[in-house]
Amino acid sequence: MRMIDTFVKPMHPEGIKFVAIFAAVTLVLFWLWEPLGWVGVGLTVWCYYFFRDPKRSVPVNTGLLVSPADGVVSLIERAVPPAELGMGPEALVRVSVFMSVFNCHVNRAPIAGKVTAVAYRPGKFFNASLDKASEENERNALAIELPDGRKIAVVQIAGLVARRIMCWVKPGQSVRTGERFGLIRFGSRLDVYLPEGVAPQVALGQTMCAGETVIALIGQDAPTREARVE
Repeated sequence: MRMIDTFVKPMHPEGIKFVAIFAAVTLVLFWLWEPLGWVGVGLTVWCYYFFRDPKRSVPVNTGLLVSPADGVVSLIERAVPPAELGMGPEALVRVSVFMSVFNCHVNRAPIAGKVTAVAYRPGKFFNASLDKASEENERNALAIELPDGRKIAVVQIAGLVARRIMCWVKPGQSVRTGERFGLIRFGSRLDVYLPEGVAPQVALGQTMCAGETVIALIGQDAPTREARVE
């Protein structure tokens, strides 16, 4: 890896217009007062890094469920999946990954399968780290059916300053593990509901890397993991 690759990351196209706006405001601030201009430079760099979209080494072994988001595991508990997905009233293990405004916000499919439902629900904008955010905040939920017929749910949840949830997949579409499926602006959370009988392999407070960190093992545990870059 080149040294420059450590600092310069690809940016998702969704961020181009925002970086352009920040840069334009920065020029105005320099015209008004130079110290304000340098503040604008810092904010423009932050905006660029918010929309960064680095490549990830995605595990390709069957049965590995990976984190859909960068961030920190904020909750591990049993909860009923969103009713709009039609996955039943039984509580499943839910792993929540909280993304701060400094995390990469591109969301990735946690496991390969067929998207059977995509359901958006408007709501409030509580801090995404709070438990009640799963129930009351604006959200977009996906159900992904595995080859064996079981389903997992992954839910994009808006946060305190997030005002736009983006999802690029549709019902009936197949996704690969680690495939980009959405993005949330600015600061938010992702919930993953595991199939019954599947235990999480992560702990509260653990740092997660979207598309790479394994959340759970579904099916056969493969001791030697292979990966692809996506």
